[in-house]
Amino acid sequence: MPSPELIASLYPWLLPLHIGLVTLSLSLFAARGLGVLAGAAWPMAGWARGLAPVIDSLLLLAGGGLWWLLQFNPWQNPWLGVKLVLLVVYIGLGTLALKRAPTWPAKALCLAAALAVAGFMVSVAIGHHPLGVFAP
Repeated sequence: MPSPELIASLYPWLLPLHIGLVTLSLSLFAARGLGVLAGAAWPMAGWARGLAPVIDSLLLLAGGGLWWLLQFNPWQNPWLGVKLVLLVVYIGLGTLALKRAPTWPAKALCLAAALAVAGFMVSVAIGHHPLGVFAP
C-alpha cells in the first residue's frame, strides 16, 4: 500500500494528467469520427491512427497509476467496475464508428453511441457511482 506521503505527492499531478488525457483522447476520437463521416482521408492517415494509441496508452498508464495509488478495487468500488465494462463497450463502438461499420448511417450511429457511452463513463468517474448521471 502506498504511503500517505507518496499519495500526497503523486495524486495532485496524476489526476489532472488523467483528466487531460481523457479530454485529449475523446477530442481526437470525436474529430476523427466526424472526419470519417465527412469522407475525409486524414482520420485514417498514419499519423492520426498512430497518435490515438499513444494517447490512449498514456491514459491507461495514468488511470492505472491512480488505481494503484488509491488502492481501488472494481469488486469493492462498483463504479470502477462499471467504468471498466463501459470502456470495453466504448472501444468496440469506436472501432465500428471509425472503420468496421459497413455503412455511413451505421458509422454515425456507432459514433453517437460511443460518445454517449464516454459521456456516461465520465459521469460515473466524477460521481464515483455506478449510475453516474442517473444516480439518485
